[in-house]
Amino acid sequence: MALPDADFDYEACLLACARGDQRALRQLYEQDSSRLLGVAFRIARDKSLAEDIVHDAFIKIWRGAGSFDPNRGAARGWVFSVTRHLALNAVRNHYRELPLGDAHEHIATPDTFEFASRSGQVHACLEQLDPARRACILHAYVDGYSHSQIAQKLDTPLGTVKAWIKRSLAALRECMA
Repeated sequence: MALPDADFDYEACLLACARGDQRALRQLYEQDSSRLLGVAFRIARDKSLAEDIVHDAFIKIWRGAGSFDPNRGAARGWVFSVTRHLALNAVRNHYRELPLGDAHEHIATPDTFEFASRSGQVHACLEQLDPARRACILHAYVDGYSHSQIAQKLDTPLGTVKAWIKRSLAALRECMA
């Protein structure tokens, strides 16, 4: 991993992000995304989750750049603390999840042989998903929750929930094929 560019001005970059300068966010991404991924991975111990955390971190950095206060610390430290806090929250949320019980195992289904035979496959495929992602799918398609409701229920950023559902549906399609 390359050392950070000593001439990179994090504070100016955050001020530019606060003004809506997308180039500044791109520069920050190019400067530190790999290091932020390393931070997230060391905490979450899951590459896919770490990638989601970094994605969410850059969204939070973009939206919250105006709240950065140079009197409270260095801009680079602020960027890394945003990522670190998101990673710690993701790990805490993961351990708070309760395993799905029998209530979700028997989903009302049409009484056709083809569907009944494939429902066992659906359950097997669902079991292969990460518990947080499986919960998103079940909340969306069994409980009928909106993405916003799922994000609120799981205390997870909306963008992450949408990404998890999209990726999980792709994984389920591949598993069912």
